[in-house]
Amino acid sequence: MIHKLARVIGFAIPLWIFYLIFSGNYTALDLVTGIAAALVASALLADVVVEKASKLYNPIRWGWAIAYALYYLIIAEVKAHSDVIMRILHPKMPINPGIVRVPYDVSTDYAKVLIADSITNTPGTVVVDIDEKRRILYVHWINVKTKVPEECRKFISKWFEFFAKRMFD
Repeated sequence: MIHKLARVIGFAIPLWIFYLIFSGNYTALDLVTGIAAALVASALLADVVVEKASKLYNPIRWGWAIAYALYYLIIAEVKAHSDVIMRILHPKMPINPGIVRVPYDVSTDYAKVLIADSITNTPGTVVVDIDEKRRILYVHWINVKTKVPEECRKFISKWFEFFAKRMFD
């Protein structure tokens, strides 16, 4: 029972914070509505979403999550968008598309999803399949620079994996 309560509360707090941030309203009614919505959603989903409640309360993991968000929004997205924009505006549109194998070395489903989503949400790359037995992501890359799996990892997912390990493994 205590583990269930820890999962519900631990999941409800970030939900409530996101609710407040995205609603942009901080009246008493919004605060109460946000708490109620977060608690109901958390009670329904906490067992599915939260694997280990002890990890949820680790401030070091939250620090890594903030560092990841900053890296993703300021560095990874800007570089990828700039690259795709250059390809679109270039008179000959230099592309060399292909599907490459990108190995990964994380263990939790959360980490795998973070890496795959980060790759897919970054312009120029899309994860098309995951081979969990061989621990390989198959990625469609707009400009294949190499087909050597370890080199592909350095270009595509090295930093995403770095943060995913610290946040979820």
